[in-house]
Amino acid sequence: MKIGLMFTNAGAFSQPDLLAHLATTADRCGIESMWTIEHVVIPAGFKTPYPYSRDGKLPGGETGAILDPLIPLSFCSALTSRIRFGTAVMILPQRHPIYVAKELATIDVMSGGRVMLGVGSGWLKEEFEALKIDFRTRGARTDEAIGAIRALWREDPSTFTGKHFNFKELRSFPKPIQKGGIPIHIGGHSPAAVRRAARLGDGFFPAPGNLNVLKDLFGKLREECAKIGRNPAEVELSAAGRLTPDLIKTFQDMGVSRAMTMVPGADRDSISRGLEKIGNELVPL
Repeated sequence: MKIGLMFTNAGAFSQPDLLAHLATTADRCGIESMWTIEHVVIPAGFKTPYPYSRDGKLPGGETGAILDPLIPLSFCSALTSRIRFGTAVMILPQRHPIYVAKELATIDVMSGGRVMLGVGSGWLKEEFEALKIDFRTRGARTDEAIGAIRALWREDPSTFTGKHFNFKELRSFPKPIQKGGIPIHIGGHSPAAVRRAARLGDGFFPAPGNLNVLKDLFGKLREECAKIGRNPAEVELSAAGRLTPDLIKTFQDMGVSRAMTMVPGADRDSISRGLEKIGNELVPL
């Protein structure tokens, strides 16, 4: 089972020494990947409920440190040799796809082909308002941005025509070095996210940890793939939880190939002990 670590650019891991220790230890212990989150700002006193907690509160509160999702990936790739890196998730409709394509291709080259792009459409309305981006069009912007990014990675010159993004005969180098381009994983648990994963994703990572909800979402993904004639096995499934051998077996039975979990500690000793345990007991499963 591939083991991925979540929230690796937030809280204590916003400090470079601890982030470096996390990356090098995870690399040594056989962890498959590290994933970063994104919020460029947290509007004070925001009212939008956080959709992934029971109380609707944002973990870490309004003042928790969150590094940019991409810069730490480049930092960590320079310290490691095997572990892969991804965003879970980048709030794609808040960014211009021309810049995203350039940034990810750069990290792919610098890391030796070890980067993945996880994207979501976002949930924090007040953040969109601060950026002067229409919250109501975020889904359509996300879908178009994926197409635009892939055009820039694949074509030379690159052209894309959409309602929100348009460009003609642009030359963008370097191209990603991964064969077939950088994998794009779709986050979220809404019907729109399921459709996006089936139609546009190389992977699907729904955030809910409830097994019944996950089974339902993966079933709906297979249904959406059937509608468009796509083999659902082409969409890599990731799922998160408090990992145990039993849970990993359950994930495997559901078709999940990557099990995501929180970093086991927030200081050097607990990180080392926790990742060594994961490497010895869970990675071989």
